[in-house]
Amino acid sequence: MSAEDRAKAIGKNLEGKAQEIFGNITGNRKDQVEGKAKQAEASARHAAEDAKNAVRNLADKAKRSIDKL
Repeated sequence: MSAEDRAKAIGKNLEGKAQEIFGNITGNRKDQVEGKAKQAEASARHAAEDAKNAVRNLADKAKRSIDKL
């Protein structure tokens, strides 16, 4: 994940937390739910990028092993 993508996901998570807290304070259920949804989206983005990185690392490791043969 690029630093820019990671920053966007972190920003989305913070935005979601703030919206959820605002909803909790005001009792606005819609803000609570939308805030949680934004946090879930950020978590999904991080998980997807973590999976990409894991596959990339595995491929690099396999390539290094093959190069040693």
